[in-house]
Amino acid sequence: MTSLDQLISIDRASSVPLYSQLARSIEELIASGGIAPGERLENEVRLADRLGVSRPTMRQAIQHLVDKGLLVRKRGVGTQVVHSRTRRQDELSSLYDDLADSRRDPRTRVLSFGRVPAPEVVAAALRVEPGSEVTAVERIRLAGEQPLALLRNYLAPGLRGITGEGLAATGLYRLLRENGVRLRVAEQTVGARSATAGEARLLDDRRGAPLLTMTRVAYDQAGRPIEYGDHLYRAGLYSFELTLIAR
Repeated sequence: MTSLDQLISIDRASSVPLYSQLARSIEELIASGGIAPGERLENEVRLADRLGVSRPTMRQAIQHLVDKGLLVRKRGVGTQVVHSRTRRQDELSSLYDDLADSRRDPRTRVLSFGRVPAPEVVAAALRVEPGSEVTAVERIRLAGEQPLALLRNYLAPGLRGITGEGLAATGLYRLLRENGVRLRVAEQTVGARSATAGEARLLDDRRGAPLLTMTRVAYDQAGRPIEYGDHLYRAGLYSFELTLIAR
């Protein structure tokens, strides 16, 4: 259990509200590794007393970080630090590679794998006739033991070497590279919505929790569509980073 009274200083003469100073200090400790993912914080009442602030102020600071997805309250456990947010930059990469590069222990739970008739939106994206047979896969991507994303992918006909066992062990893009497919460019749309009950259950979140949505069509060096993806990410644990250039 982590006590923060020795790690946090507050400026009572500052115009910045005390709860905001507390929240910012805790957030900086999480970002720097001063408080590790999974660690429990000391009871809010005792922590407020140690820091010399009111209990409502301490509670407001903690709730601010819960709302940002940095802390989570668990019945019978207390307040814990969650894993840091995964950030995807504006480049063509896979979530598996992003997690591996940041040493976040990527894991995969394959929910389904097989050949299905292509729905119209998938057929249009992959440039095949509606109802043509394509490979469909649904997976949960985890960082360690923590569910992060629900991934649904459809693959163009004729791809070899892609198996459910392979996808359970590594990322889709790694398998494609190992089988000679080089992705060159992708068209991607990002949005947001609330989690359904089923999605929340799979992602270990609450019904109605905010989700980032992403649809993507990835093309190889010859300009052929290889993959159509329809993905959901837990908004408190994931973000997209873009570089914008003025015209």
